[in-house]
Amino acid sequence: MHIHILGICGTFMAGIAILAKQQGHMITGSDAAVYPPMSIQLNKLGIKCYNGYSEANLMPTIDYVIIGNSLSRGNPEVEAVFNQGLAYISGPQWLAEHVLSKYWVLAVAGTHGKTTTSSMLAWILEDAGLNPGFLIGGIPENFGVSARLGTGKFFVVEADEYDSAFFDKRSKFIHYHPKTLVLNNLEYDHADIFPDLAAIQQQFHYLVRTVPSTGLIIHNKSDIAIDYVLEQGCWTPLESFVGGDWSAKSLTSDNSNFEVNYQNQLATVNWDLIGQHNVDNALAAIASANHVDVNIEQSCTALSKFKNVKRRLELRGIINGISVYDDFAHHPTAIATTLNGLRHKVGQQKIIAIVEFRSNTMKMDIHNNQLVAALNIADEIILYNRFNLSEALPNAKTFDNVEFIMDHVVSTAKDSDHVVIMSNGGFENIHERLLVRLND
Repeated sequence: MHIHILGICGTFMAGIAILAKQQGHMITGSDAAVYPPMSIQLNKLGIKCYNGYSEANLMPTIDYVIIGNSLSRGNPEVEAVFNQGLAYISGPQWLAEHVLSKYWVLAVAGTHGKTTTSSMLAWILEDAGLNPGFLIGGIPENFGVSARLGTGKFFVVEADEYDSAFFDKRSKFIHYHPKTLVLNNLEYDHADIFPDLAAIQQQFHYLVRTVPSTGLIIHNKSDIAIDYVLEQGCWTPLESFVGGDWSAKSLTSDNSNFEVNYQNQLATVNWDLIGQHNVDNALAAIASANHVDVNIEQSCTALSKFKNVKRRLELRGIINGISVYDDFAHHPTAIATTLNGLRHKVGQQKIIAIVEFRSNTMKMDIHNNQLVAALNIADEIILYNRFNLSEALPNAKTFDNVEFIMDHVVSTAKDSDHVVIMSNGGFENIHERLLVRLND
């Protein structure tokens, strides 16, 4: 079957493309902007990606079109799909019907940490010899791909609350029917589709309704917003982490070494990751693995070999003593946890945060106070096309050109400085370009 995917370079849709390719289908796709890291892994698989949307991309051999949630009516390719009467479906529904129905699904939901926690969980199951399938909104470095079918009976999926498609406004995760569910945390996000936190909580309540009574929900005990979701009704056994059934004691200031405790069973993780948020993510992953009979010691041993996810404070290079990181920043809380973790690791060394405001929530000025507090953890802040924050951030500079940003960093950064580039988009490949400029 020839499947064509609209929005193929999005993190989720690229994963769909990989899974469909592994099932033996011919895959092509289109996107408004084809950029790494997803474009690279699709190219390696021989998947043709069209840069830009056009009716000409719809070849006569196409049997089925999967439409991403970034598309809407008026898009030339969407209009052509409709006008030609082609069969179409949303990505989450395709995933549920053609993949997940065959597996025990372990889903990770929440505002923050979904990608990292899903990657940890998939790696734990892999290290235990269970060969899980997975679809993750990033590329776990232990695997090198964002999705695969696997040969075991388990499938790990990053369960996003964003809507499924312009013709299906349910959250993606409503389609997944997990048997093991993580509720990692919950904050107001996706301001373009949710009017308030209560609207997001309602979708999470609908998700809870889909988990069987023979399953397990693992939730963050310290999160009041999740408590409210569970109070609306829960028909599934519960376990909690962060001050609950699962707890951790950090053995180092940067959280790179910590002890896990569950019912007086103790085991230790010693890894390269930093930050309390990653300890919390680890607890959720270990608890999920325990539900499918991977014991606590096995999980901690696996996590000690965990290599993180691309674009999660990923060190892209060190030139002349200047460290350059790539971080997938999409929300003020994510920025704060990343910068706090780095601060605990590097102490008083200078942190320079370069920020592109690309997610819909970050563009809409609804979290400006939180954003100011988060960015102030850095010593110097460089904003791309966000002039209205300059007054609230006296240590910030704003530029409307990536070349000007690089000029400034090259002329001012010094040995032992840490440059963190924060964006959930391609950011004109500033990471590699900056490394070249620093080297020159």
